[in-house]
Amino acid sequence: MTKILPIGCDHAGFELKTKIIAFLEQQGYKIDDKGCYSTESIDYPDFAHPVAEAVENHPEMLGILLCGSGNGINMTANKHQGVRAALCWTPEIARLAREHNNANILTLPARFIEEQTALDIVEVFLSTEFEGGRHQKRVEKIPL
Repeated sequence: MTKILPIGCDHAGFELKTKIIAFLEQQGYKIDDKGCYSTESIDYPDFAHPVAEAVENHPEMLGILLCGSGNGINMTANKHQGVRAALCWTPEIARLAREHNNANILTLPARFIEEQTALDIVEVFLSTEFEGGRHQKRVEKIPL
């Protein structure tokens, strides 16, 4: 079964997004690119909402978002019911976001991480499972 992965970004994340897409396609993912499609200045919520809606409507799905700092696009995604977007700048933070917080959208700060670091973060985020156990009750306390 092909894994579908929605991804979106603003203009600051466009170049890194294209590199992540190429990496993920090599891993067998089918990419649902929600935009943006250039470095022309745009509004990040216009591209965060479609990714967050995809994850909101398909709870088994993971997503990826990028913007300059990662903050604005992360805040927007977290307004959606059932979305637990995590801003990650190291592989270890990505691992913990999945293991402990059951994060379902990875948010990357495109202007503050190198390409290889971003690819490492993506790989760790997508390959790490939620631990459940003591973390489950904590995640359940996050309002929908």
